[in-house]
Amino acid sequence: MRIDAVLAQGTTTSFEFFPPKSDEESAVLTSTLKELEPLHPSFVSVTYRGGPASRQRTFDLVTQIEQRGTITAMAHLICVGHTRSEMRVILENYLEARVQNVMALGGDVPDDSDQQTSEFLHAIDLVEMTRTAGDFAIGVAAHPHGHPRSPTLESDRRFLAQKLALADFAVTQFFFDVGEWVRLVDELGELGLDKPVIPGIMPVTTLHGISRMAQMGAPVPQTLVDRLEAADKRGGPSAVRGEGIAAARELCEGLLNEHAPGLHFYTLNRSTATREIYSSLFG
Repeated sequence: MRIDAVLAQGTTTSFEFFPPKSDEESAVLTSTLKELEPLHPSFVSVTYRGGPASRQRTFDLVTQIEQRGTITAMAHLICVGHTRSEMRVILENYLEARVQNVMALGGDVPDDSDQQTSEFLHAIDLVEMTRTAGDFAIGVAAHPHGHPRSPTLESDRRFLAQKLALADFAVTQFFFDVGEWVRLVDELGELGLDKPVIPGIMPVTTLHGISRMAQMGAPVPQTLVDRLEAADKRGGPSAVRGEGIAAARELCEGLLNEHAPGLHFYTLNRSTATREIYSSLFG
């Protein structure tokens, strides 16, 4: 089912995975999918970092999920490192596999020099091509703090508005304060965009995760850092994890109160934290 049609029916819940690189990772992901399937996600998405091997793993996982017929899947695409003719073939393959949903991303320049030739400059170029390639529902990325390569937050919002105008919905990078999502949506509204912007959720469950989140472009607010450090003093790593799960639940509750169109959970291919948050929200 097309994700834009799913969003039109009401609030969504969705989970994100990355394709496994080994038999061990594959076994973990298989278990995770089985554990999350009873939650009846509105859709799941599968990441792709570039290069033929990663692209094939994404294609295989997305088509396997779709062929099972119980969960709607969305394939990530990146335009960096691809020619237009190569991307047309990729999109044609997804159409033949009856995959209707894609996430059109810019992507990072691959380390492999053989993969750095690109005929796309920005994600909007990929959105434009995908729109003409077939009947896809197209998602794009949104960054509450602004994309790392955007010179200013104002320019980031303009670029995002142009991209989202051609797409069907957006999914955000993870963040930790309801106000960040509200501000993003309000600023897009001022630019004439009211398409769904699904907030991305990733709980901080370790103290090490604080610095890792910042490196990924989503700094953890000092108030949350203080909560996690206080929990560590009270009860060590297990208390930190519990506090991180509680904070993520509070974030989700606040977003739902602000009428977010859905909740998108970055699972890192594990189900436990996601299932705990989901259970506390929906029973």
